[in-house]
Amino acid sequence: MADFDAIVIGAGHNGLTAAALLQRAGLRTVCLEAKRYAGGMASTVELFDGYRFEIAGSLQFPTSAVVSRELGLDALPTIDLEVMSVSLRGVGDAPVVYYADPMKMLTHLAEVHGADAVTGMAGLMAWSQAPIRALGRFDAGRPPRTLDEMYACATTESERSAISDVLFGSVSDVLDRHLPDREKHGALRGMLAFLAVNTTYRGPDTPGSAAALAYGLAVPDENAMLMKKLAGGIGALTEHLAGLLADNGGELRLRSVVERILVDAGHVTGVRLAGGETVTAPVVVSAVAPDLTVTELVDPAALPAEVRDRFGHVDHRGSYLQMHFALDGAPTFGEPYELLNDPEMQAAIGIFSTPEELQQQWQDARRGIVPADPAIAFQIPSAHDRSLAPEGKHAASAFSLWFPVEESASSYGELKTEMGRRVIEKITRLAPDFERRIIRHTTFTPRHMATMFGAPGGDYCHGLVHPEQLGPNRPGPKGYADQPLPVAGLYLGSAGCHGGPGITFIPGYNAAKAVLDG
Repeated sequence: MADFDAIVIGAGHNGLTAAALLQRAGLRTVCLEAKRYAGGMASTVELFDGYRFEIAGSLQFPTSAVVSRELGLDALPTIDLEVMSVSLRGVGDAPVVYYADPMKMLTHLAEVHGADAVTGMAGLMAWSQAPIRALGRFDAGRPPRTLDEMYACATTESERSAISDVLFGSVSDVLDRHLPDREKHGALRGMLAFLAVNTTYRGPDTPGSAAALAYGLAVPDENAMLMKKLAGGIGALTEHLAGLLADNGGELRLRSVVERILVDAGHVTGVRLAGGETVTAPVVVSAVAPDLTVTELVDPAALPAEVRDRFGHVDHRGSYLQMHFALDGAPTFGEPYELLNDPEMQAAIGIFSTPEELQQQWQDARRGIVPADPAIAFQIPSAHDRSLAPEGKHAASAFSLWFPVEESASSYGELKTEMGRRVIEKITRLAPDFERRIIRHTTFTPRHMATMFGAPGGDYCHGLVHPEQLGPNRPGPKGYADQPLPVAGLYLGSAGCHGGPGITFIPGYNAAKAVLDG
């Protein structure tokens, strides 16, 4: 008799989702996690004494109503934010304030940025609708669409053209059409370009980058749960899912490194852990990167060479810097950005570059040049959630593009130091006391993230959001739609699967449903 009915590898939010759903359905399930804590990139981690950080993800994405209901996500305590984010270029421009109230947001856009900003954003959202349907980012329990099925999602010629934009066009192509005033709408354009390309290794002018823009704008249907900030940080999701697994009798094992998925006569039989222990089950769901699963965890003899080869060509070139700061108090922003001193404005502050600047910075990074004026997503979550820092102190984080990743190992450390300094200098230009308020800080590159989270190349998408890695070219629970894995009992459920990156739970949900549907 097998030890369990199902084994899930990886206790990120997708792995825990799959494990919790399988256990609740009556399968004896164990979730194996290599690290000393669960959650993966949906973790709240104490990096310094008393300072807790959302180590990667910080917001729960809009979530399919079906998935939200099955996982009980509506019950999680949230932080009510009046302002979700503020975007600016840092050149004295008027910030774009993203109010949680849609009417307040539209009023702000019209009064501060002009009626053409409202019209442009409305046009952009209309443009995204057919691509969103075609990409199926929030399709619960549905396989990826073929190219013909993607185009069939269009009901008009303009919608068909929008789907072609996703496959062949660039972010800049789309922004020039809807927000053509590069100066007046600089912050809006910069925010949208950053939203898109941070999931790619492409500049905003690069063909194929528009797919990531549609991905970033995607929301489920009108019944969906909206994006929200969780009390206690994003790790509250992990605690909830782990509790759901445990409450139904499932097991979570930390510090359990899976070295091999065991296959006998075309069927999985379990896994072998580092140290030699074997855990048996007729079902294995891998919530680590699909290519890592296929090319490293499964015995090469168990899969045809052409299957392994296809999984071996996934683009994972993460190109970013992540910094976390323990501050002895809130930074003070100077003119003309004094509004940022209001804690309501500090949930997320985007200090962005224009799409044109982002393109040049990406091209420079490919030659080993650190951006002189990097685009930064900055946040001070402790401004709203005092559980994240000691009394009177603050925990802050910054995420920045582009970090040169094609350079040799000998220069990697120097580039990390240089880019980290430029991030601090840029924030300090807007908040003159920021640098001297830093008590401690740490800097993570893609290599660090790869080590910490097992994400190849530091790619938190487990497969960048390029059109050639979406739709039929992104695997589902049983592999690629036109080339399923010929191993019974093996399922894939990570961010590298259809449904993709972001804290949406879709890949883990889809994997669990595929197991239960047999």
